[in-house]
Amino acid sequence: MTSAYSDILARIEAALDAARVVFDRFTPGEVATEFKAGHDPVTAADRAVDAVLRQNLLRDGEGWLSEESVDDFSRLGKERVWVVDPLDGTREFVQGIPEFCVSIGFVDNGRAVAGGVYNPATKETFLGSVDSGVRYNGNPAQPSSRTSLSGALVLASRSEVKRGEWKQFEAAPFQIRAMGSVAYKLALVSAGLADVTFTLTPKNEWDVAGGAALVESAGGFVRTLENTPLRCNHRDPLISGLLAGGPHLQEELLAVVEQHIAPETLRSAPRG
Repeated sequence: MTSAYSDILARIEAALDAARVVFDRFTPGEVATEFKAGHDPVTAADRAVDAVLRQNLLRDGEGWLSEESVDDFSRLGKERVWVVDPLDGTREFVQGIPEFCVSIGFVDNGRAVAGGVYNPATKETFLGSVDSGVRYNGNPAQPSSRTSLSGALVLASRSEVKRGEWKQFEAAPFQIRAMGSVAYKLALVSAGLADVTFTLTPKNEWDVAGGAALVESAGGFVRTLENTPLRCNHRDPLISGLLAGGPHLQEELLAVVEQHIAPETLRSAPRG
């Protein structure tokens, strides 16, 4: 891939390879689990992958935001920032459900411009930047070319579906598939393996930066629930939610979401 971010892409690829070696030491579904504040699970794999990502990615002058690292806010003074989730979908990892991944996002002046996602269970790798496109397992990939939500495959948060938050869409003309890991869902959309994904509850930047970079790099769209572009490296990394899909589905999806959900309700909804 010819890109102004060639060095960044090389680092992302090396970091994903290093993470792959770490995951080989663990068996999904047979992993000891601890719980952080808020009852979010964490494992030794989360911490070990965080360490190898930092080692392979971070250079002098760059910032760092990771779910598994203490945030010292020095990143706020940096133009180039890594936003990573060493293990997105820890619940699925602990349960042995093959819907978890490493997510790496590279942010330049607030925009997620390059990303990499690797699912150790399915051996899928997604890698790309805004000026080079996306590769899925080494091959060029494009997002969905579908022009209507009728019959579209929409990936939904398993926890949101479980809480009943997607019941309002049961009569919608699209197919809903519940799945773990928002980063993995975004990556699948970037490669055209699903048409759309959106989340009804707040997410952190590390959940979405890598996958959002992939969707936009492939030519798809990414918008917040307020219908604004995604911007990263805020002091508070929590965003209200995200919508992403093939380039021809943006207006229809925004209309559907606006019809069903009040923004103030979304911003106050439980996280998950």
